[in-house]
Amino acid sequence: MMTEMNQKPHDRLAAILAQDLTAVNDIIRERMASKHAPRIPEVTAHLVDAGGKRLRPMLTLAAARLCGYDGPYHVHLAATVEFIHTATLLHDDVVDESAQRRGRPTANLLWDNQSSVLVGDYLFARSFQLMTEPGSMRVMKILSNAAATIAEGEVLQLTAARNLATGEGTYLQVVRGKTAALFSAATQVGGVIADADETHVSALYDYGDALGIAFQIVDDLLDYQGQSDATGKNVGDDFRERKLTLPVIKAVALADAEERAFWSRTIERGKQEDGDLDHALALMGKHGTLNATRTDALGWATKAKAALAPLPDHEIKDMLSDLSDYVVSRIS
Repeated sequence: MMTEMNQKPHDRLAAILAQDLTAVNDIIRERMASKHAPRIPEVTAHLVDAGGKRLRPMLTLAAARLCGYDGPYHVHLAATVEFIHTATLLHDDVVDESAQRRGRPTANLLWDNQSSVLVGDYLFARSFQLMTEPGSMRVMKILSNAAATIAEGEVLQLTAARNLATGEGTYLQVVRGKTAALFSAATQVGGVIADADETHVSALYDYGDALGIAFQIVDDLLDYQGQSDATGKNVGDDFRERKLTLPVIKAVALADAEERAFWSRTIERGKQEDGDLDHALALMGKHGTLNATRTDALGWATKAKAALAPLPDHEIKDMLSDLSDYVVSRIS
């Protein structure tokens, strides 16, 4: 039997937050129901029950517990975070024309694009209903701002992802939008609902921001060097979808004229041929961009751990620190 010491950090968090997570799941099932449109719970359940770690809602619960909150509304906020996340996944799979998510067929493949888009809209609406229930204007501002920032980041990615002029600054802006915004909102509202000291609320925001950035950089790196059975994606999906992620951005910055012409053909113009993925990997290997991307991810994980310093000593604080290491453990 796995001992507590060799459990993964998110499993240890899930164990200590088990009662709260059960309450979150109950709210999710209750609020994804629809009296008149059974397609809504069908599509939502397919994604919600797909074995996700519930990492984002867990961050809200952990932050609230760390700050001494003993009220009921952290559960509502955690469910809100999960609904926002699930809505963005449904929309992302349509935009990316994805066929696989968490190792399973995507909702848009099993049903259709219309169902995925409209059910995603429904979940966004449900999230806004949920976030009003604690009665905190500040909480609503944080979460609604995060929802807008996520959408903005996705739209920015549409124009930046296939443009070789996109640099690391724009990439970071996209990542802060589409991924880190929900991480930082999830941790921040946990502190706000607990009426925590502003220093602690700020620390929780910084932790979530850095953790989310590390999380996305790792995801982008694993697209080129991960195992598809572990990641639930095929190696090179980002290349085939012409997404200019950090390993490629770094390679383009170091490219000679011939190499730049290759990236322009495959990414900007989308004219890909057999062997192009292998050549792309060879160019990234030549310039060491996979290792450089790994270094960046590790740096953001270190920033996440450092951000926790002002928070009170607590076993959850230790677990959040370990979570920073775990996020990058797949590339360490």
